Amino acid sequence: MAEKFVQRVDRILKARDSLVCVGLDPDPAQMPRPLRRLPAARQLDRFLDGIVDATLPHAAAYKMQMAMYFRYGPRGLASLERICRRIGSARLRILDLKANDIPNTMAFWRDGAFRTFGFDAVTLTPWIGWDSVQPFLESPERGVFVVAHSSNPSAPDFQEIPTPRGPLWLAVVGEARRLSHAHGNVGVVLGATFSDAFRAARSLLGNGIPILVPGVGAQGGSLSSAVRDGVDAHGRGLLINASRSISYASAGADWKRAAGAEAGRLKVQINQLRAGLHTT
Repeated sequence: MAEKFVQRVDRILKARDSLVCVGLDPDPAQMPRPLRRLPAARQLDRFLDGIVDATLPHAAAYKMQMAMYFRYGPRGLASLERICRRIGSARLRILDLKANDIPNTMAFWRDGAFRTFGFDAVTLTPWIGWDSVQPFLESPERGVFVVAHSSNPSAPDFQEIPTPRGPLWLAVVGEARRLSHAHGNVGVVLGATFSDAFRAARSLLGNGIPILVPGVGAQGGSLSSAVRDGVDAHGRGLLINASRSISYASAGADWKRAAGAEAGRLKVQINQLRAGLHTT
């Protein structure tokens, strides 16, 4: 029987002894100074290769925000595919897409992300209806992280609307749990800037269903709360994403070394927090 995505997540987190997810989000305005005079295409590839090489010893996963590559046009999409293949299957490769559309359209997003580009998982939003997620459930070896509570300041505008099952975001978590138990490939996204969400989410999800956590770096979310309340009983089940705080740790000649050092620091900090918990 083929390994399902949630099983693969747990295996990789255990093997790497890391919950770090590095966000590979190239921003022309923040490029290290040594790269700024290069042509855009060469600058992009040099940057991506440098960050991956520096952070690979510390990372369990990489997340690429689609918009950051779309900004570069066709060359950006080519670089996205190339760096995804280069990272390889020993780490999780997540396309931050947040797509949501009718099932027919979502099937094309699925095929593009998984077959054409080689990603292991995507982020989706469920707001158009759960049938929009259905095409991704047909590939249980690949994963879906459903956005439940995002990290932006106005997230509560809709995500905390009351429902008979609690706030809307928690109802989303409950449905994601059901789908994950049925298909073995669904996790959720919870922003670290709303730390009160983690205890309720983990209590509902139980063990093994992964939570992808943006917002602990430049957005200032609580790392300690996310780890304390977000890990499962095995001290795993959590991917802590940091993008700008790692990739742009330095704009100088030491930019690669600084990125690696920041990824390593984050890994150590998370593991120290995990060590203080009673896990099995």
